[in-house]
Amino acid sequence: MKKLLFVGAEVMPFAATGGLGDVLGSLPQALAASGEVDVRVVLPLYAAVSEVWRKQMKQEAVFYVHLAWREQYCGVYSLKKDGVTYYFIDNEYYFKRPNLYGFFDDGERYAYFCMAVMELMHRLDYYPDILHAHDWQAALSVVYLNCIYRSRPSYGNIKTAFTIHNIEYQGCYDFAILGDVFSLGENEHSLMENDGCINLMKAAVECADRVTTVSPRYAEEIKTAEYAHGLDSCLNRNAHKLSGILNGIDYKYYDPKNDKAIAAGFGVRSLGGKIKNKLALQKETGLPEREDVPMLSVISRLASHKGLDLIAECIYDVVMNNDVQLVILGKGEGKYEQFFLNLQACFPNKVRALITYDRDLSKRIYAATDIFIMPSKSEPCGLSQMIASRYGAIPVVRETGGLYDSIKPFWMDGKTMNGNGFTFANYSSYELGDRIGAALELYRDKELCKKLVVKIMKTDFSWKVSAESYLALYNEMA
Repeated sequence: MKKLLFVGAEVMPFAATGGLGDVLGSLPQALAASGEVDVRVVLPLYAAVSEVWRKQMKQEAVFYVHLAWREQYCGVYSLKKDGVTYYFIDNEYYFKRPNLYGFFDDGERYAYFCMAVMELMHRLDYYPDILHAHDWQAALSVVYLNCIYRSRPSYGNIKTAFTIHNIEYQGCYDFAILGDVFSLGENEHSLMENDGCINLMKAAVECADRVTTVSPRYAEEIKTAEYAHGLDSCLNRNAHKLSGILNGIDYKYYDPKNDKAIAAGFGVRSLGGKIKNKLALQKETGLPEREDVPMLSVISRLASHKGLDLIAECIYDVVMNNDVQLVILGKGEGKYEQFFLNLQACFPNKVRALITYDRDLSKRIYAATDIFIMPSKSEPCGLSQMIASRYGAIPVVRETGGLYDSIKPFWMDGKTMNGNGFTFANYSSYELGDRIGAALELYRDKELCKKLVVKIMKTDFSWKVSAESYLALYNEMA
């Protein structure tokens, strides 16, 4: 049985802020369920990891990690869950903080983490067949393996995969700290350099045996200057080892039939429960309680690259000229937070702007929503369109990244229904408004709308297909 070690900065349900945590919480379990691989995951022991999990941990080792001139304590704790072994790297100086990221010394924190991963193998006498690192925080695990540990006994045969979840965040630093923080020398200068700076993601791409992204479309997009954020030459140089595998979602966590966070369970044969969820959300948010009104929603970080500028340009006309309700959930750029608060003030019986982030609330909104809006400028994979589909909300998306791979345009060929949502190609508020209008027109045809809702709820966005693709990749590598 192949031994597989995932290295990542966040993992659900222990500590997570977004999609990376969702993936590292779900994919290892799906792989373990196949019975083909021994799956283990290593992450920092953040302050955010609750006492519930800490009580289940077992101490595996205590040692010191050498990073340049530093000698830092490292404790390793383990926990087994759903067929996966999780290792937690304990160091309170680096990880006992109020948030996971956003500190001046993040580069040093994750350099320490990656060096600790290398030392963990020796201390536990555990050497994986494949090390799979995720995003820039884990990039140095691939680099340290190749540049420092490869020649040591038992490290020589470890294969490496590196996954880019969002190329916008690359881990860029001044070369002044190459040795002092990252414990690397001039021999590694060219490896680490991109555009005059240290670039941890670039170095991992160069070192890894295989590089993946979280959707096939995104793997092609990031080879262009428009999407690559300066790494297009590196990725084209390494195109022979680049591929994309679409993420999935956790079907146990996102299960409208058994979700305790929503007002009423429902499924393809019990869609009446969806109306109950609409009425419950209307009551919760103070909107008029009406079964017949189409509910639109946006659940997103409120930022321009998520397409919020397109929404801001067209949504006033949509709300003013149609009998609709609109619910927005998210935080982000102040101008968009204020825009939606102002929109709510203009249409107090139609709009609710919930400027917060709340997982359970998001599930209640998905369950109540008829039409889900997600017009991203770029979207490596996107999970929201899959979750919306799982909860019977018709997605309206822009054809980019994982949105292109997961949502195909709805159209009727006689009595044959094609597609599973409404899509548009150009980054245009006119096209977004047009597709929202088309979705609202479909909503008025109750019979046809119900058939589409049933179809999208049956679309398989589970990890099963994705896990099979990853297993095929690992078999190729090994």
